[in-house]
Amino acid sequence: MDDNQDAADSLAMLLRLQGHEVRVAFSGVAALEMTKTYTPDVVFLDIGMPGMDGYEVAGRRRQQPGLENAVLAALTGWGQKEDRRRTAEAGFNHHLVKPPEPKTLEGILADLKLRNK
Repeated sequence: MDDNQDAADSLAMLLRLQGHEVRVAFSGVAALEMTKTYTPDVVFLDIGMPGMDGYEVAGRRRQQPGLENAVLAALTGWGQKEDRRRTAEAGFNHHLVKPPEPKTLEGILADLKLRNK
């Protein structure tokens, strides 16, 4: 989820090229609505969103049945130690600084596959 549609669409295209099923939302409200009918294994979530920020979306997602164990990756332009602490406290499994390296994305997805075996 990212309010920057070009960034979200580019990430989605990269993940699709790697063979992953991808859904895109451009706001926190849209992302939460989407997860009522779709249960993702991994969520790449922008932190600096207008309205409902990524921290609030993460908290609400963790409360939705079936999504408690989804891997949450913060996707942000903020990469200081304090930013990383805040994402960890909010329940994110990963903190990625934009633009994320393709190898980093592949590593998160590969770890998920190993965990689900």
